[in-house]
Amino acid sequence: MISLDLEKYTYHLPDERIARFPVEPRDTSKLLVYKQPLISEDRFYNLIKHLPQESFLVFNNTKVIPARLFFQKASGAVIEIFLLNPVEPSTIISQVMETTHSCTWVCMIGNKKRLKGKLVGTHTIHTKDDLELIAELIDIEKNFVRFTWNNPELTFAEIVRYFGKIPLPPYLKRETEEKDYQTYQTVYSKNDGAVAAPTAGLHFTEKVLFDLLDQDIDYNFITLHVGAGTFQPIKVQNVVEHHMHSEQIVFDKTFIEQLAKKINFVIPVGTTSMRSLESLYWFGVKLLQGQEAFFIEKLFPYQQAEAISAKASMQAILEYMETRNIEQLIGETEIFIFPGYQFRICKGIITNFHQPDSTLILLVAALVGEDWRKIYNFALENNFRFLSYGDSSLLIP
Repeated sequence: MISLDLEKYTYHLPDERIARFPVEPRDTSKLLVYKQPLISEDRFYNLIKHLPQESFLVFNNTKVIPARLFFQKASGAVIEIFLLNPVEPSTIISQVMETTHSCTWVCMIGNKKRLKGKLVGTHTIHTKDDLELIAELIDIEKNFVRFTWNNPELTFAEIVRYFGKIPLPPYLKRETEEKDYQTYQTVYSKNDGAVAAPTAGLHFTEKVLFDLLDQDIDYNFITLHVGAGTFQPIKVQNVVEHHMHSEQIVFDKTFIEQLAKKINFVIPVGTTSMRSLESLYWFGVKLLQGQEAFFIEKLFPYQQAEAISAKASMQAILEYMETRNIEQLIGETEIFIFPGYQFRICKGIITNFHQPDSTLILLVAALVGEDWRKIYNFALENNFRFLSYGDSSLLIP
């Protein structure tokens, strides 16, 4: 049984160091640069100066959806329904967001005891008719909620934009403001489905992306729809016992082909990109083991003795896709990256500064070892801003 003591991976984060709002412009945020063993400070718009020339950056282009839906009953009671995962007509998030007329989701429900029968929400749009959204709890144990709406021309993605609110992390301790609809999305966000932003990407501007290409540093995109579990603190002393939520990831064949050629120095932008890339490697390992299961269990990587190269793994995936004429690979992962994990694809990371007692601190410690504490002490002593709207770091062990 693997054991890891949480107390070794915690630190004190003063409340005033949590950034409640982002800096503007986005790329003026501070950048901590760690190239083992040296730590330095710069601004994010100078990122290009610190990246190795052979770097291949991988971004997560998921788009945060207004997943908080509010309904008011005739009694005045307000019910909040928070979208988690789709159930019908598909479990594939991108497909359900394009659904018209109805769909069913697993949800978190606030004030659930007051939810009886159907909830009806109305919203006046620029037509003569009111738009109506109906929510019905159809499975009280599984928290299945069916949504139906009265305009068959509108997709569910459009419906939630009318009725929903962008969910901000609870540690921001404030309500969503109009500006958050822009600032809490990356400039390259594309595929609807996340309930939290891949925050490492929030610092990138069109100018920084242009600089990458101008200096011949390639990049590409994957999609991991960030789930609500990303905010869940670790509450067990042995961190290995922490429950990891499953998240859906999507890879295009063209991306995997490019990754196979650029495998030598891959730098993910954010922890979600890192978890996606490492999961992709393990998908290939499973194929080589004769398993057609695109699901990575929490501890699967720690149970594998055989060392398979990243190139061999990518080749197995590409052969699988070619023989089946598949252009897109959709899988699920609950991979838990903590100290002791051996990275198979990622050589560094661009990431924000994370909460104490979180799985993300463990991921950073897995990459840089005991230096994680030196990095965080430097950030605290030099007035870096922390968490989702905070500053950035480039970590290359």
